[in-house]
Amino acid sequence: MTTLATSLNRRDFLKLSSFAGGGLILGTYLGLTDDTFASKRDVVAKADSVGGASLNAFVRIGTDGAIFIAAHSPEGGQGVRTSLPMLVAEELEVDWTDITVELVPLDPIYGTQVAGGSMATPRNYTPLRQLGASARMMLVQAAAQRWGVDSGSCHAAGGRVFHSPSGRSASYGDLAADAAGLPVPDLKLVRLKEPKDFKIIGQRISGVDNPAIVTGKPLFGIDQVLPGMLYAVYEKCPVFGGKVVDGNLAEIKSLPGVKDAFIIEGTSNLNGLMPGVAILADSTWAAFSARRKLKVKWNEGPHANDSWESYLATAGKLAETPGEQLLRDDGDVAKALNTAVRTIEARYEYPFVSHANFEPQNCTAHFKDGVMELWAPTQRPAGGQDLISSVLNLPKDRIKVNITRIGGGFGRRLSSDFMVEAAAIAHRVSAPIKLTWSREDDLRHDHYRPGGIHHLKGGVDAQGNIIAWQNHFVTFGNAKGKAPGSGGALSPDEFPARFLPNYRAEQSMIVTHIPMGPWRAPGSCVFSWVIQSFIDELASAAGRDPLEVRLSLLKDRGMVTTPGERPNGYDAARMYAVVKMAAEKAGWGRKLPRGQGQGIAFHFSHRGYFANVAEVNVSKSGVLKVERVVVVGDVGSQIVNPSGAENQVAGSIVDGLSAAALQEISIAQGRVLTGNFNDYHLLRIADAPHVEVHFNLTDNPPTGLGEPALPPLAPAVANAIFAATGKRIRTLPFSKTDLSWS
Repeated sequence: MTTLATSLNRRDFLKLSSFAGGGLILGTYLGLTDDTFASKRDVVAKADSVGGASLNAFVRIGTDGAIFIAAHSPEGGQGVRTSLPMLVAEELEVDWTDITVELVPLDPIYGTQVAGGSMATPRNYTPLRQLGASARMMLVQAAAQRWGVDSGSCHAAGGRVFHSPSGRSASYGDLAADAAGLPVPDLKLVRLKEPKDFKIIGQRISGVDNPAIVTGKPLFGIDQVLPGMLYAVYEKCPVFGGKVVDGNLAEIKSLPGVKDAFIIEGTSNLNGLMPGVAILADSTWAAFSARRKLKVKWNEGPHANDSWESYLATAGKLAETPGEQLLRDDGDVAKALNTAVRTIEARYEYPFVSHANFEPQNCTAHFKDGVMELWAPTQRPAGGQDLISSVLNLPKDRIKVNITRIGGGFGRRLSSDFMVEAAAIAHRVSAPIKLTWSREDDLRHDHYRPGGIHHLKGGVDAQGNIIAWQNHFVTFGNAKGKAPGSGGALSPDEFPARFLPNYRAEQSMIVTHIPMGPWRAPGSCVFSWVIQSFIDELASAAGRDPLEVRLSLLKDRGMVTTPGERPNGYDAARMYAVVKMAAEKAGWGRKLPRGQGQGIAFHFSHRGYFANVAEVNVSKSGVLKVERVVVVGDVGSQIVNPSGAENQVAGSIVDGLSAAALQEISIAQGRVLTGNFNDYHLLRIADAPHVEVHFNLTDNPPTGLGEPALPPLAPAVANAIFAATGKRIRTLPFSKTDLSWS
């Protein structure tokens, strides 16, 4: 993935003419490094000669006054289709109601087109503002030249340029043709607006897709329909990595509505094109009905006896020996544990979980005249293009990806297996096809958040300070000697590393055939639960308030760094501030009756500093109700769209609680048994807590919000449950622990 530079130089800009009879089009190669530009110069030259009517760009201003701003980042509910164009519109000096936002396809002209890692805001905040400001400067210059005045005496506002001394003004549409003939401004001369002058950034703006969503317009991948389209399903081996031996294809082909059925050999890539049987029919119903009669003989391979129980047994044996990999070893943990006044040992474990997107995986594909065109709800369209190119041996410039709105991503659609499946099927037929996964496909062939088992030891001294911490983490990977699954690698710098004098972390790995992929806040979503829960255990052992212990760990530490760490170390002062603010907003420390409790936790991930305080009520029979969650976050100096930001935080809390309280994937006989929402439970509206969101604005670059609010939720709730009942939760989901009390 390319990294976006924080500023753009002159050659980053692409100016095109001939739009709407002589308008102005501005584009920029966002995210491309200097090395990339060498191979793009010919593209720029060709673009200038062809003209803007046939090319994509970020800003289009027609002579009729129409203003279009491109939304280049995939939209899966995180609000970027609204917030990123807001950045351009702010500096362009137009009214938000006067622009049209366009979702654009995969194209190198837009640079990095990825939805993941909470990177949309940090990647785009400055460059998109610069793009809008440059367009504004060109329009002002065009007006000044027309009137024969100094550009410094002109200003732009509301889609017009004004010359105050003479009272003259002109619309952007009227000036667009003149502006198209001007040189692109030197970025050193591009002046961005001061935050105090913002009219759009910082305002509550409704999502641009909201009207279409509530009226059922065809925005999502699963909505796509093409003339003459066939409907496809794809049956894969229930044991991951299994291959097709034979099947009753002749019988399937004779069923009503079925047009074809064939075997696809596939590859050995667990996250790519797996072997299977494709069925094509004239309707989704016919395809799904035929599939129920499909009988396939599988070679299930060597993992047909794997189970979660066998993994736990292996983890127990690994814990009896030194870790396969020493991640960090500060001080003398063994000595500190021997001298500690109190020591605690605990085993924390969490299962594999699914993304459970409401919109199951799907993709529409059409192979015609040597070109594979796709319509996909993808978070990483270039990744799908790369995978299809490698599997089908098609040049990437012959693969066109149209990005649809995503009905829930959470990291699942950073993978591209559903895209390559659709492409492989379309490659075999002459008509466009739409592949649709069933709910069972979605849960049983996900790329899961990896499970994990942590074996912890900790000690406190006579003053109640944590003086020793040891963690032997058993994780999962698909091959010995390779990296663990996404989110399955514990960083040597993970808190409380660097904050304790004696700290040791080891890691061992179980090889599994289960495919894994990024799940919302990879790694952090579970590491926070383990770490912040164990801090509470040690605080309890020391007889200290959990808040006091946390603040003492963070106080007066400033920026804590490790050579080579990304992005900028751990700013303990920022975390201290959000923890303290969360406690104050929640009324921490007030006396509550038995069965009610407060819990606090914090975590730094995806450049965001967040603290959560949860308030719970646990009945004597063990029924848990999370009543309230107070969230405080520090994501820098500016919240682009407060409405979208608060929605992201609230969604993180609900998502995190749903996973922590209810969700696990059942693995037995080498396969996932969990098949639908009757056995993979999602939080219902009646069980959702009241979420109170606060932001602590600081003098730091704005960062993203899709993920960092989620990790502290599980430990905050678990710690609140302990405060309410005395029951310590060391296994996820919470539903596996009897919470009854008397």
